[in-house]
Amino acid sequence: MTTPIAITMGDPAGVGPEVICKALAELGPEGCRDIRVIGALTILERANELCGTGLTFGDEGIQVIDLRTEGVEDAPASTISAAAGEAAYQYILAAAGMAKSGEIGCIVTAPINKEALHAAGHKFDGHTGLLSHLAGGIKPNMLLTSPTLSTIHVSAHVSLADAIRRCTRERVVEVIRAGHDHFRRVGVEAPRIAVAGLNPHCGEGGMFGTEDDEQVVPAVADARAEGIDVVGPLSGDTVFARAHHGEFDLVVAQYHDQGHATVKLIAFDTAVNVTVGLPFDRCSVDHGTAFDIAWTGKADHTNMLAAIAYGRKLAAAD
Repeated sequence: MTTPIAITMGDPAGVGPEVICKALAELGPEGCRDIRVIGALTILERANELCGTGLTFGDEGIQVIDLRTEGVEDAPASTISAAAGEAAYQYILAAAGMAKSGEIGCIVTAPINKEALHAAGHKFDGHTGLLSHLAGGIKPNMLLTSPTLSTIHVSAHVSLADAIRRCTRERVVEVIRAGHDHFRRVGVEAPRIAVAGLNPHCGEGGMFGTEDDEQVVPAVADARAEGIDVVGPLSGDTVFARAHHGEFDLVVAQYHDQGHATVKLIAFDTAVNVTVGLPFDRCSVDHGTAFDIAWTGKADHTNMLAAIAYGRKLAAAD
């Protein structure tokens, strides 16, 4: 029997409801049997009408866990509000509970707005920080995956100065292991991993910094001693292109923009954000709430289809 996945509706004022409806309509009734949507039924019905997707909700259609939070139906579209932030929080809370109990095999998240989340009193840096909290403080890793390029990050939502401090031998080894284990879990028997250098040209022998020689080189040696197929550091201006052309399965990026910019350049519509290291699986669309086009019917659902497909892969994995 297929383990269901759950899609959280995200911020009701953003594009989440629209891209969910469009994706489910494209999958068709048979393709939605293993999907549960966690959100506000009235908002989904409004998006269904706006997009002309012709969905049916309930026992004879899309199964919805209908959470009615205060003020959400009156929350203005394309606008930051505490009501929308609270609703988004409650959807994630419910999904995490279902995942921990084994009711679902993966959480697929539509985008939330950090300012709205904070306005509702939930001071997290987004989905990753919130899910870490709900998992008991476990610190997960961020992985972006696409058909031709995947990256996992040594640091993500921190300043560039802090990212440099976090490039330590211990942390780099930890991230290499996490990426290796994840790819083996989803069916890559011997993942080929490259580690990007922190500094231009990996420091050029110390001229542009010593972190690559002092931290990354020994980290790669430690991981290779564990039997992991990993090389590096390799210059950040070429390693992603080499992976994109098939030389590596995964690149360890040293900081947020180093990994995100490259993946989004080549796979903006098909990249999936995966949270690695939690006691339950979560993946997400790799875009935001897009308030500039929300509730106009223009939102593209391609990324949601990719996230659903990867969520099913995770739900089926051992």
